Amino acid sequence: MAAISREIARLCMARGLPVPSRGAGLRRVAQLDPVRATMAREGHDAARSLRPARGDVPVVSELLEQVQVDHTPIDVIVVDDRHRLPTGRPYVTVAIDVASRCVVGLVVTLEAPSATSVGLCLARAGMDKRPWLEQLGVDAVWPMSGKPRELFVDNGAEFHSEALRRGCDQHGIGLRYRPPGRPHYGGIVERVIGTMMGLVHELPGTTFSSVAERGGYDSDGRAVMTLTELNAWLVLAVACYHGQVHDWFCRTPAGVWAELAAMTDQAPVTVANETAFLVDFLPVVRRSLTRTGFLVDHVHYSCDALRPWIARRGQLDKFVLRRDPRDISRIWALEPDGTAYAQVPYRTQSRPAISVWEQRAAVTRLREQGRDDVDEQALFAMVDQMRRITDTAAATSRKARRAQVRRDEAGHQALGSDTTAPLPPTGARDADSEAPPAAVFEVIEQW
Repeated sequence: MAAISREIARLCMARGLPVPSRGAGLRRVAQLDPVRATMAREGHDAARSLRPARGDVPVVSELLEQVQVDHTPIDVIVVDDRHRLPTGRPYVTVAIDVASRCVVGLVVTLEAPSATSVGLCLARAGMDKRPWLEQLGVDAVWPMSGKPRELFVDNGAEFHSEALRRGCDQHGIGLRYRPPGRPHYGGIVERVIGTMMGLVHELPGTTFSSVAERGGYDSDGRAVMTLTELNAWLVLAVACYHGQVHDWFCRTPAGVWAELAAMTDQAPVTVANETAFLVDFLPVVRRSLTRTGFLVDHVHYSCDALRPWIARRGQLDKFVLRRDPRDISRIWALEPDGTAYAQVPYRTQSRPAISVWEQRAAVTRLREQGRDDVDEQALFAMVDQMRRITDTAAATSRKARRAQVRRDEAGHQALGSDTTAPLPPTGARDADSEAPPAAVFEVIEQW
């Protein structure tokens, strides 16, 4: 205002006009349209919060008619299980049913958001959660489960991936994106995440919402919770949320879910086979079949199930392969008729299970050493060397501890190790169609 007053005085004196007072200038500025003024100074995005939201959020009245999914880093530092030292902030993926405002899926990982974390969240949303709660040692009731009819997501790269699109197509799940420039369309899931982060700020080791809010609080020094303990705490927080009166309904979300469930004739479609469901959301790669199987990122995969296709491989297009980033010891090859997946393990089954992040780091290290031609033997030797270094440095290096926790979590959460039986047809799998595990020595590797 001082600069404005000086400019007004200069112009008035140049034209021989009386100079108005500073108060007159202040009153004139106060009469400006705040939307136009903010738009002129800071742009359209800054002025969006000053304008009313245009358009109505789509009306949803049935259970699982629409489920909103979103991710965020959790405002707390977790520690590793072995040394109880900080490893960093994890991520949470949340799925919420719009009609009842009930949280139907929740996944906490150390990995950045991806189509795999969305698939994990959908699998958890669709399955009976009692076995998972027993595994966490949590005494809570979480009856909300079922396969959504439509996902409503933002325009993040992970939501535009081929893996998510193909998985939704195979399971009859619609995929809908928020209109650009309409952030209020995703306000339901974002509000729940915001409420969840507010509760997290009460935990030891919280990072709060900003550096200014954190002040001198030592987040690393106060951190005490492991990833598993944080999972259990969030489950209890969700159970409490379901039992609290929601402002929108003036009733509890659990009560709204029960009422809507009683009004529908059919029960929600649940996921009976988590492994089969999640495979459809794993990242997709395409490779040609050779006499020795598949070669994916310097690693060979082969099994007896490929033999019928090897003879006519020249007539086949590239195979659609799916791979769990947390454990690349096996891949899932979509059969040429597109009805089932065959699990294909390492060609050399004595190799240890590794993650795709370990594989990429090993390749990068070999390139730095001048290895232009990376072979499988050198790759796994480098992974073994990096793991030994990580185990040694875990007590002192935060990055090494995070890598160790990621490796441990991948081993616990990765898909099953049955490598002989093909998965049932995509989009129509249940517990009865799951093939039994192979007997000991049923398949003998040919040397």
